[in-house]
Amino acid sequence: MDIGNHSSVNEFILEGLTDEPGLQIPLFLLFLFIYIISMAGNLGLVFLISISSQLHTPMYYFLSNLSFIDLCYFSVIIPKMLVNFMSEKNFTSFPECMVQLFFFCFFGIDDSYMLTAMAYDRYVAICNPLLYNITMSHRVCFLLITVVYIVGAIGGLVHTSYISSRSFCGTNVILHYFCDILPLLSISCSRDYTKELLVMILVSFNVFICAIAIFLSYAFILSSILCIHSAEGRAKAFSTCSSHLAAVGVFYGSIIFMYFKPPSVSDTTQEKVASVFYTTVIPMLNPLIYSLRNKDVKEALKKILTNGIFS
Repeated sequence: MDIGNHSSVNEFILEGLTDEPGLQIPLFLLFLFIYIISMAGNLGLVFLISISSQLHTPMYYFLSNLSFIDLCYFSVIIPKMLVNFMSEKNFTSFPECMVQLFFFCFFGIDDSYMLTAMAYDRYVAICNPLLYNITMSHRVCFLLITVVYIVGAIGGLVHTSYISSRSFCGTNVILHYFCDILPLLSISCSRDYTKELLVMILVSFNVFICAIAIFLSYAFILSSILCIHSAEGRAKAFSTCSSHLAAVGVFYGSIIFMYFKPPSVSDTTQEKVASVFYTTVIPMLNPLIYSLRNKDVKEALKKILTNGIFS
């Protein structure tokens, strides 16, 4: 990407989460706490799954990758945010902004498709349990994970290439706390609305293709669960899906609010709050959701704490 030929702006100023001086230190401490909890939770979940033989199943293989993606996802946003809370001017260079945008898009798309892969895993486990080990073989799981990362890389490259080719010759103040697609487009002075439409179609495709796949998976899952005669069996089937459904609901709810509200509704404060959910809060909640609501994870953790890690 030849950035210099397309922009007269060498650096941007991030408006930040708030311009209230009295809130800078409290917000710094809050997001530092969120970062530490998120780091510990996701790293702990990856480590627990890797050393616990009872968790060496496709479901937890996907969950381990989701935790890794979340770990990278919030690490793209929060460290820079923490620095900005303690700085008078939140400068970011053009290349640094484009790098952040790429990895934000890359891991955000990965997150969406990984949740979809996990929904497919639950569909196979509940609707075709006798064929589960064949359908979700190591080779199939590896291919699904590979596709997730490839799609994320392609999406990140497409979005970053388009944004970096725009001219920013007016204001260099980004009305956001990190380099995101819509705030960057809003300050570009060479907007191509046809290409912008294509970019938003790509965003919509990634969101809705995953949402539709998850919806269809759970429609079949619900149908299969309702056919189970035992109340205990139905409760067990529901329990295997509840954690995933909770994570999906929070993730897609905040994404849809941010990117798919009517054009006439534009409130930067609301947009920032929505983006805080899917960039910082959700990566913190996912390990809590999957550990507190998952019997296998709690039993594996209890076993390790009781017997020791290397015993």
